[in-house]
Amino acid sequence: MNIADALQSLRPRAVWTHYGGGYGDLVWHDENELPPPTEEEVQVEVERLQAEYEYNQYQRDRASEYPSIKEQLDVLYHQGYDGWKASIDEVKNKYPKPGEDL
Repeated sequence: MNIADALQSLRPRAVWTHYGGGYGDLVWHDENELPPPTEEEVQVEVERLQAEYEYNQYQRDRASEYPSIKEQLDVLYHQGYDGWKASIDEVKNKYPKPGEDL
């Protein structure tokens, strides 16, 4: 996550230009209704967004391993709900949600 991500999150409709890597390279345009967030607010938001991204890694891992909808429907047809649920639970157990007890 970076300054641009934090600004988009903190001031979604704001107009700004960022010329470099640091907060000092931020140009806040006059047409904005709200003032720019402080450097500290931006840094806190960058850290929050990064933590959220890392926490949700299990979702990205699961999504890449779930069977396609076509495959899931085939399992559902041939093996019923219990067979389908078992195939999904296999992926969920491989990539548990953080803090979830198995």
